[in-house]
Amino acid sequence: MATGKVVVEKIRGRSTATSCFSKYPLKFILPTKVAPVGTDVVWIYSITYGGGIVSGDSISCEFTIGDGCTAVLTTQSSTKVYKAIGSKCSEQTLQARIGSESLLVVIPDPVTCFSTARYYQKQEFRLVSDSNLVLVDWITSGRHANGEKWDFEFYKSINNIYLEDDRPLFLDTVLLEKRNIRSIAERMQDYHAIAMVILFGPKLRELQKQVQENVKNMMSEQLQISYGSGRHNPDSRARNGFMKPEFIASCSTFGPEGKGVVIRIASDSTESVYNFLRQQLGHLEPLLGQSPYA
Repeated sequence: MATGKVVVEKIRGRSTATSCFSKYPLKFILPTKVAPVGTDVVWIYSITYGGGIVSGDSISCEFTIGDGCTAVLTTQSSTKVYKAIGSKCSEQTLQARIGSESLLVVIPDPVTCFSTARYYQKQEFRLVSDSNLVLVDWITSGRHANGEKWDFEFYKSINNIYLEDDRPLFLDTVLLEKRNIRSIAERMQDYHAIAMVILFGPKLRELQKQVQENVKNMMSEQLQISYGSGRHNPDSRARNGFMKPEFIASCSTFGPEGKGVVIRIASDSTESVYNFLRQQLGHLEPLLGQSPYA
């Protein structure tokens, strides 16, 4: 049985949560005053008792977004994954169905795994041809104040998107696991946050174009700065006259006729990722009533 379940349907012409259920350790909050009056959207805040996911916890959520509805799923703070007890793994799964001309925006704060934590996450989205989805999935290196940097044992995040008849549209897995040869921190080098953003659907075409252009311009400028700095910098991180960028982003398309866009990010700070998300997703404000990560 699911730990949490929300159904959003069109009632008298407005997106309305017609069913909302959650049980320990999960709780949903559906505030009514997040968006200005007249904005057709349901905001859903997902929180956990104790402020994080305890070793061995298993949380499963189901969301149904009816035809023509708009919903936002977000969090109040980062998802903390506490230290593992033995080999126990904390798990979180999400299944969402998005109807015709509907929009689901999943904009959580990042996952932050404590030292020795073990975390598994799987998210599945089932769409029709004119569904719309914004998905942000990201993780930080850990508790910097405690001297932790990529010090967890295991992290696996799966994001799969399917069209009608279970046709795969986008299948993605990120796996970070401690190994004897090289630690996660060594492999991640100086980066402290990695993120993935997915934009899919006809309502997001203009946003897709704008983000792609912004990333292109941003990285062109960033790489010029990195090359110029590296030529005059004796720092060991500068190789062949090139200084590793503090922020990296890339865009690529997926799906039929390139209808989807995926943005991948690596940054030396969590705040830089927040700033990027605020700037690039700010155009969603008219649909959501407020800007993501404001």
